[in-house]
Amino acid sequence: MTKPSLPELLHAAVTAVGGTERPGQVTMAQAVADAIDDGSHLLVQAGTGTGKSLGYLVPALAHGEPVVVATATLALQRQLVERDLPRTVEALHPLLRRRPEFAMLKGRSNYLCLHRLHEGMPQDEEEGLFDQFEAAAPTSRLGQDLLRLRDWSDETETGDRDDLTPGVSDRAWAQISVSSRECLGASKCAYGAECFAEAARERAKLAEVVVTNHALLAIDAIEGAPVLPQHEVLIVDEAHELVSRVTGVATGELTPGQVNRAVRRAAKLVNEKAADQLQTAAEGFERLMELALPGRLEEIPEDLGYALAALRDASRTVISAIGGTRDKSVQDEDAVRKQALASVESVHDVAERIMQGSEWDVVWYERHEPRGGSAYRPAGASLRVAPMSVSGLLREKLFTDRSVILTSATLKLGGDFNGVGASLGLAPEGTEGEDVPQWKGVDVGSPFDYRKQGILYVAKHLSRPARDGDRADMLDELTELIRAAGGRTLGLFSSMRGAQLAAEELRTRIPEFPILLQGEETLGELIKNFAADPATCLFGTLSLWQGVDVPGPSCQLVVMDKIPFPRPDDPLMSARQKAVEEAGGNGFMAVAATHAALLMAQGAGRLVRATGDRGVVAVLDPRLATARYGSYLKASLPDFWYTVDGGQVRRSLTAIDAAAKQAE
Repeated sequence: MTKPSLPELLHAAVTAVGGTERPGQVTMAQAVADAIDDGSHLLVQAGTGTGKSLGYLVPALAHGEPVVVATATLALQRQLVERDLPRTVEALHPLLRRRPEFAMLKGRSNYLCLHRLHEGMPQDEEEGLFDQFEAAAPTSRLGQDLLRLRDWSDETETGDRDDLTPGVSDRAWAQISVSSRECLGASKCAYGAECFAEAARERAKLAEVVVTNHALLAIDAIEGAPVLPQHEVLIVDEAHELVSRVTGVATGELTPGQVNRAVRRAAKLVNEKAADQLQTAAEGFERLMELALPGRLEEIPEDLGYALAALRDASRTVISAIGGTRDKSVQDEDAVRKQALASVESVHDVAERIMQGSEWDVVWYERHEPRGGSAYRPAGASLRVAPMSVSGLLREKLFTDRSVILTSATLKLGGDFNGVGASLGLAPEGTEGEDVPQWKGVDVGSPFDYRKQGILYVAKHLSRPARDGDRADMLDELTELIRAAGGRTLGLFSSMRGAQLAAEELRTRIPEFPILLQGEETLGELIKNFAADPATCLFGTLSLWQGVDVPGPSCQLVVMDKIPFPRPDDPLMSARQKAVEEAGGNGFMAVAATHAALLMAQGAGRLVRATGDRGVVAVLDPRLATARYGSYLKASLPDFWYTVDGGQVRRSLTAIDAAAKQAE
């Protein structure tokens, strides 16, 4: 039997998922196949609607060697594992004459821990473990979540948090999950043979395609101990998110609450002298954190240095003492000891890293307000340390010994791939040299006709935005645009304060158009309600720039209040910008403008999600039309028809609104 061609395989897969074969998808599939065959690296920009998941899955499955696919969002992971891969595997089976296995793999804390569920969790104030199900009031939200989790544990086959619908709060999940540091290990755990996390790893070892997330990919690269199975090909989808996700994994944090928790957990497991030493160090650190002012610490103040040294040394003493002390009176001592050790080691490692004062790290102090809901966080202060750049790490760990394909709808910023390439540790495309990863950038376009489907409007007549200043003229413009569009507006704001102020003001001005505000309901509920009622508007900040997929008449106006440059006082961004400038580069363009271009490209991508979509992307910031960097930012956006004529735009929106109402 002759080997099936790539076009044959792609046609079978597209037919199986009920899709339509598109030229961009064909081009992408061939480029991916070529990169896999010659072991090279590829950056491929594939616009919304291209069908990029099949564009890489088909050549990857045809190759027949182990492949890891890493995504940034849960939604795409689920789409791949529940829809795209099952249908594609079945469609290709008769042609390939094999049925490739696939599996999903996440970090250990994403799986229910049977030991913690059945034996209880170590508590901070007393020895041993306690039953969290009895401790929580059954009528409280936490108690109800825990009871649901206990019932679910008898039904679930995966133990995967994301298979639990509806979900539970972070506080509840923390009661029945463990981090990799806290895990006893399958050989030492009474429930090791039934462990959900271990079962997921075993499935991944046997699979030809493993779907994971950017965070686990980062852990695999950073920590040196492999958590992903061996693979010949790495495919990174939603690749525009990779640098920020890797940075997040490589960031350390130290808070008084975290340190005090480590003290409580270790106190009953070590001798009194070691416990007192850590307690004293914790108290000194907490006093200093109450006095500190937010901002970057280019040099560690002397008193903070002493406090960190005391924490580091006391933690080291406790770590040694935990290893040499046994107390059979402690219920399930191994589990209690493991959690205490994980807490103290975390304190030690971050304190030592900050003390080392590496020129490649950025250290800063920040205060944060309490946050409720699923992402619960108490008020307080934290000391954080993050890498100045992850480009060297990615170049060394990602682009060796395998072919890497990175894809997204937004990789080509300012007209080329070199900006994103640099953030990934890649030299400009075409650069020759020893130990220089060779790569190619391909833009396969989009099936949408952006110039006919959308307008890019810049409100050139508005005043220039000032930081945290009131913009009465911007609110006037926004009001008129929403009226012309008949609602149907997604408002993307560069700050939560800006979104809140606009929502409050416009709810008074135009009560006939309901305005939903991020944070007032879950994101899923907000998007569902926004899509259901065309007259409704949805205002919010960062996650809306990238997370809203509402094709059709409910989203015909996307508004950006201003160019989303990072805040000037953002410690990490400002440090990165300064480092580029000190190296002779343009820090503003390399860091701030690139950051803004990526967000604007993602935001503008919310408008056209299907071939029948029509509408306007309105940028209420005159700098996009007047500043020198404006052309770079515009070149990063879809090729919409461009205008600064507000009257013409309002007439167009009114016509689009009328057509939508007629079609309803």
